[in-house]
Amino acid sequence: MVRFLIPSVAVLLFLVEPEFAMLSPIEIKGEVYYLIPRFLILYLIFISIYYSRQRAVMYGLFFGVLYDVFYIDIIGLYSVLYPLICFLAGSIVKVIHQHLVVTTTISVVLVAILEFILYQFFFLIDFTAIPLADFLRSRLLPTIIANALFLMILGWAFKYLINARVLQRAREVS
Repeated sequence: MVRFLIPSVAVLLFLVEPEFAMLSPIEIKGEVYYLIPRFLILYLIFISIYYSRQRAVMYGLFFGVLYDVFYIDIIGLYSVLYPLICFLAGSIVKVIHQHLVVTTTISVVLVAILEFILYQFFFLIDFTAIPLADFLRSRLLPTIIANALFLMILGWAFKYLINARVLQRAREVS
């Protein structure tokens, strides 16, 4: 049963992300802030760190293609970036300890890198004309804060779910 729970949570997060995106933008004291939910990639990073980098890369490729097909018009952007971010997370954790606080920090930094690469790509193809300072202030910082809060709330649940699958897999092998 736990075997199907990990991909089921990924599918659920894939479907829930756009619903949370509807809460954005928000306006505070005349300033507009964009909160971009990146729940799925955060979950995939946790899978890469606590379970299997190879599986996370495969899930990243699958959901990246789905994200490209359903949410943006540029095929290939997320299908390259999601597996790349998962691979980086799995590689970083070989050098750094897998504590939940460290994992959360790595995840937030990787989401920041993802957002910055996306901004640079869209700026390069003239899909956006937002200056870098405005991007950092009105989109990147609020996105980082929102996703960090999400991980503070559900990071332990991700770790518990993935550890349950690791234990089940160990029992199947022995």
